[in-house]
Amino acid sequence: MSVKTALPVGHEAIRDKGLFLAHKYLILRRLSQAFFLCLFLLGPWFGIWWVKGNLSGSLTFDVLPLTDPFILLQGIVAGHRPEMTAILGATIVATVYALIGGRVYCSWVCPINAVTDAAAWAHRRLDLPKGWQPKRETRFYVLGMVLVVSTLTGAIAWEVVNPISMLHRGLIFGVGFAWTFVVAVFLFDLFVSRRGWCSHICPVGAFYGLLGRKSLLRVSAEKRAACDDCMDCFAVCPELQVITPALRGNDGDIPLILSPDCTNCGRCIDVCSVDVFHFTHRFDNTPAPGRARAKPKANKKIGKAA
Repeated sequence: MSVKTALPVGHEAIRDKGLFLAHKYLILRRLSQAFFLCLFLLGPWFGIWWVKGNLSGSLTFDVLPLTDPFILLQGIVAGHRPEMTAILGATIVATVYALIGGRVYCSWVCPINAVTDAAAWAHRRLDLPKGWQPKRETRFYVLGMVLVVSTLTGAIAWEVVNPISMLHRGLIFGVGFAWTFVVAVFLFDLFVSRRGWCSHICPVGAFYGLLGRKSLLRVSAEKRAACDDCMDCFAVCPELQVITPALRGNDGDIPLILSPDCTNCGRCIDVCSVDVFHFTHRFDNTPAPGRARAKPKANKKIGKAA
């Protein structure tokens, strides 16, 4: 007697492409996140002050100022007059993310992404229910609320509870209250709302999504006709609603993922065993046959076990 068992997410990609290629962009993202985090820790840990500050605001080699434009905006509405270096730093950061994709910050720079990804992995492994799912526009309400609170209090409101800053402080000063916020984000995504923090709550992601609405870097489902409906891309995507218009489109529909919610994390590229997805630019007009031309295939996520 045989029973059907669901294969792990990415099983076919590992089998067909190998372990590294099935996790290539995930590995590169972790290296990128660790790189940026280590730059800020070199000074406090080893006395090497190449970079002073954190992701909210920094000075590199005492020359290059970088400022989180969301922090600058809060300071302005709070009534603070920003220094020219802060304005310059925010302009540099905003320009870069407006060009390459605002939510690239979320998947390639933000250290909390590793925390929420770990919660999502544990959620799948434990086969927990999806949980409470607030509306996706909730993060924009939170964004607006942060600006209102900053205006009323004269303080940069988000920094009081920002888990990114809390993680940075925790790594510098050790075990302390700051870790409470980081652990809370992990537990929230694990038990309360699957992918809830980054996809529904975080105002930083909302801000950078708005910033990168017309960005150049995009993911294309150019080979969507080859899709075998394994659903692995939907399982790993932190913003899975962005995939459907490109993947399920007809012959005349653009295969590009143009939603500003896309984080350009590359996981859909990693786990697709038939290489449906790839990185490209927003002006890529390469023709792409729709799913109607695809030949029916068996769902490879279902195997048999004695």
